[in-house]
Amino acid sequence: MFQSQEDDFLEDAKPLAARMRPTTLKEYVGQRHILGPGKLLRRMVDAGRLGSIILSGPPGTGKTTLAHLLAKETGSRCRRLSAVTGGVKEVREALAWATDLVASGEPRPVLFIDEIHRFSKSQQDALLPDVEAGIVSLIGATTSNPNFAVNGALISRSQVFQLETLSPAEITELLTRALADRERGLAATGARADDEAIAFLADVCEGDARRALTALEIAVSSSPQNPPLVTRDAAAESIGTRIAGYDGTGDDHYDLISAMIKSIRGSDADAAIYWLARMLEGGEDLRFLCRRLVILASEDVGNADPAALPMAVACMQACEWVGLPESEYMLSQTVAYLALAPKSNAATVAIGSARKDVRDQKIVPVPRHLRDSHSASAEREGRGEGYLYSHDSPHGIAAQDYLGVDRSYYEPVDRGFERELRERKEWIRKRLKP
Repeated sequence: MFQSQEDDFLEDAKPLAARMRPTTLKEYVGQRHILGPGKLLRRMVDAGRLGSIILSGPPGTGKTTLAHLLAKETGSRCRRLSAVTGGVKEVREALAWATDLVASGEPRPVLFIDEIHRFSKSQQDALLPDVEAGIVSLIGATTSNPNFAVNGALISRSQVFQLETLSPAEITELLTRALADRERGLAATGARADDEAIAFLADVCEGDARRALTALEIAVSSSPQNPPLVTRDAAAESIGTRIAGYDGTGDDHYDLISAMIKSIRGSDADAAIYWLARMLEGGEDLRFLCRRLVILASEDVGNADPAALPMAVACMQACEWVGLPESEYMLSQTVAYLALAPKSNAATVAIGSARKDVRDQKIVPVPRHLRDSHSASAEREGRGEGYLYSHDSPHGIAAQDYLGVDRSYYEPVDRGFERELRERKEWIRKRLKP
């Protein structure tokens, strides 16, 4: 009796998001792209053979819930480890437990490892033999890109499934279900919520079911009315603000810098500044941002605007001296300038083509007239013989061959200052021919 009462108290103490976890896959909302009829994960469940799985996705998309439901649907025991608190010792104990179960004739159990990206290489390596032998069905959950965060050997032995943020319609379904559920949800309180409040929470929670349900629970608990009524204003006060899920070492780090760089390259200053703001709010490393801008100034703007590189370097130095928060002004100024500058990747293409020739072609010998003539044996070997001093020639251009083969690497574009360089290169080319 006392145990039953304790269990009831513990259940009541759980937050709404925990109480509303689905108990079957039929109750599970979202991820139809992997769980819909005929999809791979659905087929694995129906066949009763999970193998090893990596679930990747943002917070609040149901990775942990899905892992437990997969074990339940396949009739497998499930043991959970957290990569934050567990080590190789705990992994070996779990694998010994799995071996004993399989040896006694039980189905292959599920070993669920939350935040598997936090496991070191040695910890992940400890899983390989039993995963490969089929002793255990590994389900790893991560908010990071598994291709960066999980060992390649483990990835090659696993099916990787990317979970997506829930749509507003799916969040609405979960909120409505919570209000209607008498045993696990809020129906016993008589709570109601305006359609506007539900729509607001579904829209601003950024696809995070846990965040939406937590906000609804706060709004109901803090309502002065009896029975509780959740209005749009109450919902807005309950959800607060946040920079959702920014991971400075994971997908956000790579995706947001990619979005900013591509926006600058595409000449959209407003989009570029927004992505910059997202990274600044998320606590991105200033030096990383500055390095990327310096690289872009040469890679994508180049000589179409020769002032771009000095400006990016000046921004890097200013950010080093000033620091946050004021350095956001220099970053914003530089991002806007680079976005609106004329673009050229001619210098980028030139060095890439030249290095490819160096790797793939027969090495071009230095022409005799260009070789160093300062050594004691230079005259006897004819080094430097026939060299024409450019300053003695009309226009400062001597008609001689500087490469020895017919190659063209740097081709200025017809934009910005490179338009002038293009005309000048053509003018020079005609005068270089002996």
